[in-house]
This record gives sequence, C-alpha cells and structure tokens, in this order.
Amino acid sequence: MKQKKGVSQMNGNIESAVRELCSSAKTASRSLCAASSGEKNSLIAAAADAIVSGAADIEKANAEDIAAARENGYPEPMIDRLRFDRKRIESAAAGMREVAALPDPCGAGERVTRPNGLVITKVRVPLGVVAMIYEARPNVTADAAAITLKTGNAVVLRGGKEAVRTNRETVRLIRGAIADKGYPADLVCLIDDVTRESSEALMRMRGLVDVLIPRGGRGLIKSVVENSSVPAIETGAGNCHIYIDDSADIEKSLNVAVNAKCSRPAVCNAAETLLVHEKVKDAFLPRFFERTRQYGLELRCDAASKAAIKAAHPNAEIKDVTEEDYETEFDDYIMAVRVVPSLDEAISHISRYSTMHSECIMTESIASAERFRREIDAACVYVNASTRFTDGGEFGLGAEIGISTQKLHVRGPMAAEAMTTIKYYVDGDGQVR
Repeated sequence: MKQKKGVSQMNGNIESAVRELCSSAKTASRSLCAASSGEKNSLIAAAADAIVSGAADIEKANAEDIAAARENGYPEPMIDRLRFDRKRIESAAAGMREVAALPDPCGAGERVTRPNGLVITKVRVPLGVVAMIYEARPNVTADAAAITLKTGNAVVLRGGKEAVRTNRETVRLIRGAIADKGYPADLVCLIDDVTRESSEALMRMRGLVDVLIPRGGRGLIKSVVENSSVPAIETGAGNCHIYIDDSADIEKSLNVAVNAKCSRPAVCNAAETLLVHEKVKDAFLPRFFERTRQYGLELRCDAASKAAIKAAHPNAEIKDVTEEDYETEFDDYIMAVRVVPSLDEAISHISRYSTMHSECIMTESIASAERFRREIDAACVYVNASTRFTDGGEFGLGAEIGISTQKLHVRGPMAAEAMTTIKYYVDGDGQVR
C-alpha cells in the first residue's frame, strides 16, 4: 500500500486530512478481524525488528529533535525524556516482543446456556481505532503500535512537536514492516502536523475513532477530557507523593525517596511532594538533603521542614513552599516538602492534591499501611517501594499505552486487555420472546 507521510503533507485542510487518515485507519482495522494470534504477533515482531534495523535513522532524527529542544530552552530532565538512542530503541523493541509473547486477550470467554436453549458467549474484541495525543516521549510510539496490533486495533498517533522527527521515522519503519507482511500500513498512522488544530480535529473524529487517549501534562489531559466528542481515557498527570511515617525505617525511606524523585524526574511516576511525620523530620530531612545534593534537587519547604534541614545545614538554600507547588507536577529536579503531625494529615493532604496516579507510604506499621491502602484513592498505592514502578513493563504487562487515573473501563497501567471491549455471541434455534 502507498504510505501516507502525515497530515501536514497530505492536504492543506487539517480537518479533512485528519478525517481521511482516521477513515483509512478504520478501514485498515477490519483487516485484523480474522487475524490469528500468531499473525498479530508476527506483525509486532516485524515492527520491533524494523526499528532496531533502522536505529541509526531514528537516532539521527532524534538528535535533530533534541537539538531543537535545547535551542528552545527545554530543561535537561525533559531532554532526557525526549532521548531515544540505540539503548532505548532496543529496550522499546524488547518491550514490543514481550507484548507479542503475552496471551492474546481477544477471544471467547465465559459461556452459558439459558433455560430456553440460547447459548450466550462473552467474547473480548478490539475497540477498533485507538487514537493518542501525547507529548515528548518517543518510546510511546513503539509501545502503542505493539499493544494495538496485539489487540487487533488500528492506531492514530499524534505526538508532540518536541519528538516529531523521531516519531515520523519510527512510524515509517513500523508501517514498512506491516506492509511487508501483507497488511495495510494504515494500521499505524501518524499525524505529523503538530499544531493545535490537528489535536482539536482528532477530538472531533467520533464515529471514526473509538477511543482517544491523551498522555502528557495536566493541560493536555484537561483539554481532551473537556473538549473531545470521542470517548477519552484520562491518563498520565502524576502529582505523586511519598509519606514518611513515624514508624518508617529511615535508611530504607531515604533510598526509596531519592529513587522516586531523582532517578528520572520528568516521568509521570516520579514523586513530586515529600510528606514527613514530625517525629522523624530531624532524622530524615537533613539526610535527604545530603543525599540529593548531587542531583541539584531544589527543595521547596514549609517552615517546619526548612527548620529541620537548616538545623543541620545552616547554609542550605531552601525555598519557601507555596500552595501552587503542592499542586504542581514539576517534571524537574524540584520537590515540595511538608512536615505533617499525623497519618490523618498525610492522607488529607494527598487526597486534596493527588492526581490519583501513584502514592506511597514508608512505614513499619501494618495498621498504618493498611489504612493508607484503604483510604488513598489512586490507581497505584505503594507500601515501602518507589512510585517509579508504575509502568506496564514493571508490572509484567510488556508495555503500556498509558497510566489511567480514572475509574471507568480501566485503571493503572493500560496494556493489551485495556484496548479491548466485550461482545456477546448469542446462538439459538428459532427461539422467540
């Protein structure tokens, strides 16, 4: 099949160009209706091989994206998020192969025979066309292609301007691999127009697109949820917290808190706010400050946490925290800090500011752990482990198409099963009602 290169090169009218692309994806999606699990897995394996074979081309495109981002003043944590070098390309391909190796979620499930003889079979089937609007991280392109192919869906991708060259090259290679296998390349489509108009047009493709997934900051997610006529799954925004309980093991808590904030601060599962029980503030906070100096972590503290750090480090440069800081997903080496008098207050604070992504308590108290699990309303609730584990690969799902922070249809890391729905087969022999 002739491969389309993207909206901006297809047609001067963005609305009609997006419609044409989504229509092509809808048509292509039907080609997988009769595909076996082996055939779908073969497509994923071919796509994974293609991006590894074409890694040099992807790296070249990625270098251009990174250079443009630096010219535009992007901070280094965001540059790291954008980077798609050979190591990350090979990691993405490995994740695609892991998806291929998983059981096929599509197919027959529970079957019942009614007293009137009707045989009703509950079947898991593809959604149809999945669309994504996402920012910065080019590995999402490979993950989304693998998961949608696994589940018999087509996908329409609209990445951010920061990674447009990388996404374009990655999709070119994947589409070529699909076409070489005799399937429509339009099973994976890319909108490479990165203006607001293309996003808004995609939000209006109800009837052609079955679900729209925004993956990025609060602004993007809010815009999609409020303006899309296509059903949307809310994902991604991660104002995640770590609470250090009065019973916490200090050394264990230091290791977890430093990892949760500093290992990759620009990802959605990084911790943004640190809450510390007042009974352990003097034991924990000065050492946390020491451990994070190598990263240049900027701490924004309330009066009590600032005093605890200053008592041990009089020359420490500490900013005063604001209400806005508690609401912010920094995506940088910045962290809000607050001392709390009790588990009650920690739960209250998290309940007020959480984006319902990933929340953690460090405690040696079984009672505190159980209460935190019960009362914290989030997709992933951790006890004594870093929030950085909220990831499809780490959960044994191979890859993810996003982290759902809503409650309907799916919640948490969204892998293959999340891209399916239910159909009922009803077989009879002339029954009437």
